[in-house]
Amino acid sequence: MNRTEAREWVVKMLYQYDVSRLPISKIFENFYKENDPGEQKEYIENTVIGAIEHLEEIDKEIERYSQNWALNRMPKIDLAILRCSIYEMQYGNIPVNISINEAVEIAKKYSTEDSHVFINGLLGAFVRDKGLEEGKSNDN
Repeated sequence: MNRTEAREWVVKMLYQYDVSRLPISKIFENFYKENDPGEQKEYIENTVIGAIEHLEEIDKEIERYSQNWALNRMPKIDLAILRCSIYEMQYGNIPVNISINEAVEIAKKYSTEDSHVFINGLLGAFVRDKGLEEGKSNDN
């Protein structure tokens, strides 16, 4: 499994957590029954757990940059994509441009026709406002 596939699984797990509120251990268990994350296991687990641990702060950032879109009105998959990307940029060690590009591509694959534009705009505003450099994460 490569990092792009792992990131898609992070988004799927965050989505599943949001809609089911299953314990994260159960979500991991279900994933490992049918998938071998290989070298990506640490990234997947750290990102999912980290995003959930920082969910309140991440959601405040999403609300701040979503320009009058209530979280409960957003597609759940878009929320999962945004949560993954903001976690990566704010708390992880993932370059900003990679995180945004991957988020946009995941949105094109799994969400509505125009979601990638919304996600790109929101994440771009987040990066500009936070002073994150292109190609760098908050931890670099």
